[in-house]
Amino acid sequence: MSQAGSRNVDARMAAAYGFCRAIARREAKNFYWAFRVLPRHKSDAMCAVYAFMRRADDISDDESKPLDARRAEMKSWLDAWRESRSSTYSAASGDPVFLALSDTQHRFTIPDSLLEELVAGTAMDLEPRTSNLEPVQTYATFDDLYRYCYLVASVVGLVCIKIFGYSDARAEKLAEETGVALQLTNILRDVKEDVERGRVYLPLDLLDEFGETVDELRTLAAGRAMTERERAMLATLAIRAEKYYLAAGKLTPLLDRDSRAALWVLVTIYHRLLARIAERRMEVFGERIALSTAEKLAVLVRGATMAAWNRVAE
Repeated sequence: MSQAGSRNVDARMAAAYGFCRAIARREAKNFYWAFRVLPRHKSDAMCAVYAFMRRADDISDDESKPLDARRAEMKSWLDAWRESRSSTYSAASGDPVFLALSDTQHRFTIPDSLLEELVAGTAMDLEPRTSNLEPVQTYATFDDLYRYCYLVASVVGLVCIKIFGYSDARAEKLAEETGVALQLTNILRDVKEDVERGRVYLPLDLLDEFGETVDELRTLAAGRAMTERERAMLATLAIRAEKYYLAAGKLTPLLDRDSRAALWVLVTIYHRLLARIAERRMEVFGERIALSTAEKLAVLVRGATMAAWNRVAE
């Protein structure tokens, strides 16, 4: 390739990664804080993966369109991504997210199969579902919910550790469980919003154990005060999440030194969010619970210090 051609390719790639970074900076409310303490090439890679995930989520969550239209759009987008992985794909005129993601996959040996699983998890929200006379998505057991968490969060964790770097195979199971911890935290934080959208991620066997129904969850979302029984039900899921957070502590030392701070920042933000939910006595049907920007900045500063120390120690 000529020097001019090489410069054009480099410029397109830089623009593609810049496009993905802009998406991550705008949309990744918690993830982007962790990206910022990574070396630039790993941070770029994480932004590319996030931009791909974000697009899948946006298609799935676009309630301005009926489910059939979203399924068709997801299929079309997924077909376009698969085409981008072929040798005949024109990078010059292609999707910048696909371009950056392809480069990331090549540099960090990320197989298509992991990304296929990620999209499969997102697409689960587009599956037809009915309960009584109203459409609602549910999971019968915690095992069923775990499978969903695996596809939408653990797979992300498995992709992340490819970028972070590891050599001990134990990291893979620990990344899976860390992903479940983060997703269970999301489920607890977003339970009101999800119920309003016809999605109940609290497993039905947990509801049955506490004598709760989907209809009662709807009345909570509409403003009814929570009972102690309902608080205990949500606390039970929070305890499960705490169990999976233990994996993160074991995973961190198995990663490359230059990536440990990033995992620490991400897990700390999510774990503190879970603690905040517990402090509020599981009051997730009122004002949305979140950490302030100042709290996240404090975590980031400590993470940046940790990252600098790890670089010196290498």
